[in-house]
Amino acid sequence: MKALLLRDLKLAFRAGGGFGLGIAFFLIVVILVPFSVGPESSLLTKIAPGILWLGALLACLLSLDRILALDWEDGTLDLVATSPLPLEAVVSVKALAHWLTTGVPLVVAAPLFGVLLNLPAEGYIWLVTSLALGTPALSVIGTFGAALTVGIKRGGLLLSLLILPLYVPTLIFGAELARRGAEGQAVSTPLLMLAGITFGVIALLPFASAAVLRVNLR
Repeated sequence: MKALLLRDLKLAFRAGGGFGLGIAFFLIVVILVPFSVGPESSLLTKIAPGILWLGALLACLLSLDRILALDWEDGTLDLVATSPLPLEAVVSVKALAHWLTTGVPLVVAAPLFGVLLNLPAEGYIWLVTSLALGTPALSVIGTFGAALTVGIKRGGLLLSLLILPLYVPTLIFGAELARRGAEGQAVSTPLLMLAGITFGVIALLPFASAAVLRVNLR
C-alpha cells in the first residue's frame, strides 16, 4: 500500500494534478469575488467563509478525473484488481493520495487567501479546522465518482454532475462552521455534523467504490 501511495503521489504531480493547479484555481476564485460583489469590507467579511469553502471545493473537483483514469488507460487498474490487495484498500489509498496533493495544500493556503476577503482574525482557526475536517470527505466522495465514470471517454463533465450534489452537505456544514467561528458563535453543531459526514463517508464509500470498480472491470 505504501508503494501504491508513493506511485499515485508521483503521478499526480507529473500529470499536472498536483497542489499547484488547485491552489492557482483557488486563488483565482478568491481574487474574482471582490470584482463581482464589490470591494466593501463588511460584505466581504460576511461572505468570506462561504467563498473560501466554495473555492476549495471547486479546486478539489479539478483533479478528480485523474484519480483512476491514468490507471485505467495504462492497464494498471486491471493488474491491481487481480492482486491480493483488496480493492477497498486501493480506492482508499487513491483517495488519500488525492487529499495529500489537493486537500492539504488548500488547507494550508486558505488562511492566506482569507486575508484577501477580510476574514476576521477569529475565523482563521475555524476555517482551517473546517477544511482539514471536510476535505477528506471531498476526496473520498470524488474517488467514488471517479469509480462510477472510469472508462467513459470525456467523463469529466459527467463526474462533476454526479459528484456536486453529494458535496452539498459537506459544503453547508463546512462553511457554517467557518462562519460561526468567525462571528464568535457556538460551533459545536456544525462541527459534529461535519465530522459525522467525513467519518461516515470514509467508513462506507470505499466499499461502494470497490463494488462499482468490480462492475466496470468485468
